[in-house]
Amino acid sequence: MTIEFLKKAENTPKTGEDDTRRIVTEMLAEIETGGEDKVREYSAELDEYKGNTVVTSEEITAASLKLSQKLKDDIRFAYDRVRTFAEHQRESMTEFESEIAPELFCGQRLIPVETAGCYVPGGRYAHVASAIMSVTTAKVAGVKNIVACAPPKKNEGVNYAILYTLDLCGADTILAVGGVQGVAAMAFGLFTGNPADILVGPGNRFVAEAKRILYGRVGIDLFAGPTEIAIIADKNADPEIVATDLVGQAEHGPDSPAWLITTSRELAEQVTKRMPELIADLPEIQSQAAESAWRDYGEIVLCENREEAAQQSDNYSAEHLEVQAEDHDWWLKRLRNYGSLFLGEETTVAFGDKCSGTNHILPTKGAARYTGGLSVGKFIKTVTYQRMSREANREVAAVTARISRLEGMEAHARTGDARLRKYFPAESFQTS
Repeated sequence: MTIEFLKKAENTPKTGEDDTRRIVTEMLAEIETGGEDKVREYSAELDEYKGNTVVTSEEITAASLKLSQKLKDDIRFAYDRVRTFAEHQRESMTEFESEIAPELFCGQRLIPVETAGCYVPGGRYAHVASAIMSVTTAKVAGVKNIVACAPPKKNEGVNYAILYTLDLCGADTILAVGGVQGVAAMAFGLFTGNPADILVGPGNRFVAEAKRILYGRVGIDLFAGPTEIAIIADKNADPEIVATDLVGQAEHGPDSPAWLITTSRELAEQVTKRMPELIADLPEIQSQAAESAWRDYGEIVLCENREEAAQQSDNYSAEHLEVQAEDHDWWLKRLRNYGSLFLGEETTVAFGDKCSGTNHILPTKGAARYTGGLSVGKFIKTVTYQRMSREANREVAAVTARISRLEGMEAHARTGDARLRKYFPAESFQTS
């Protein structure tokens, strides 16, 4: 390969993991011991919030009144499309039973988890779309108890648009608590009595680490840390659009990687020139975040051909992957590792993030090598069952006994022996 890094990141998505892990481990241990009181203590300390932890119906109604009808219609627009896509996902999953041998039936059932905990970020930005992506998908899956949490603001509580959206999408309980303490509250069943079977939703590195540590005690959607974008662009791509899309994700935070993979040196040079200009033109908070992200985590990779570009993209395994290059069908068939794919200039990450239909809760830090994003299937257990006649035991029990003895597992073997003796008392079988 003849890959050339025209810009190399100073940091990687794994930078700072050790300190994060130590802090989160301590917090989870304290919350598990101290319970609801410790959650309230952290909420007061970290968010300067001392209001209701469990959001009341009156607070939800008040939040609704703060939204214009136009904004409610926009939220409904996004909700309808995310719900529709989730419904199609659910329809694609099927239960079945098959007679795989005479009188031996094996089957599959799809059972929703009982309780889902949905984390909705609300610190730097009010992530209304995250409420839609997580709660709506859980609802379509058939989850019985949906607990959602979002960080509160001092003297304000949860952002009113987030509250309205969580209620619209079907959250059964809403907690005004964020960060590690919010994740812990849902995992341990604090304030609800319903410990989460699965935790879902994006968040900063502390939220992501809390989910990682708790994984095993509860299920999680995926390892979703700071957001990532990669763009594959050829000579025909518009450098202004490419740079704009990179900046569009970099504004998430100072640790949000943005990668450009291109076969055109000219395009790379034009994007390099435009990035600081576009970043400087943002409002101060967004500009500071994007500047740090691009400086410390941004990369530009020059490849000789599209196959090299595809290989480099698969190495990144980016959360969001845009292709602004010719022959979309080739890229769709060739690319393997990404959270969600955006083909062509006409679509962009922000569309998927907000309202076009696909889910924006996606794998980061290379996890796209082995998992996709949040889907209806994440909330559903695919379980198996079997049933068979006594006659079917004639073959299965004997084979089981022989394999068990080959493995040295005598007690296993005797479970087959016992059935053969009962069902076929007049016959003899070779079971060793």
